[in-house]
Amino acid sequence: QVRLVQSGGGVVQPGGSLTLSCTISGLTYSPYAVGWFRQSPGKEREFAATIRWKYETTYYGKFVNNRFIISKDVAKNTVYLQMNDLDPEASAIYYCALDVRDNPGGLAVAARGYDYWGQGTQVTVSA
Repeated sequence: QVRLVQSGGGVVQPGGSLTLSCTISGLTYSPYAVGWFRQSPGKEREFAATIRWKYETTYYGKFVNNRFIISKDVAKNTVYLQMNDLDPEASAIYYCALDVRDNPGGLAVAARGYDYWGQGTQVTVSA
């Protein structure tokens, strides 16, 4: 079965940086894309970034404002999210997710467009 295991969460001071990792196991095919979402208490899951598996095409959520970089290492079956200039509003549980196939509009920005999810990792930004 496909599994996504996350690491790299933790506590960081405002203005700091953090890099999250998502390692995929059980792949018997090349997925269409892998994305990152975040969710804080009382709020909907929010799209952060996505990247095509076969190509380098990327897309970011509006709140990112050029502070995040999504990347991948196909040989390691791992996707990364580099987060810079973090502020307290970035405190959330971050999830990686795998999109098996193409969607009608291409890269998905909605959670329902993804098929498998990581366990989530807590990111806390505090002074």
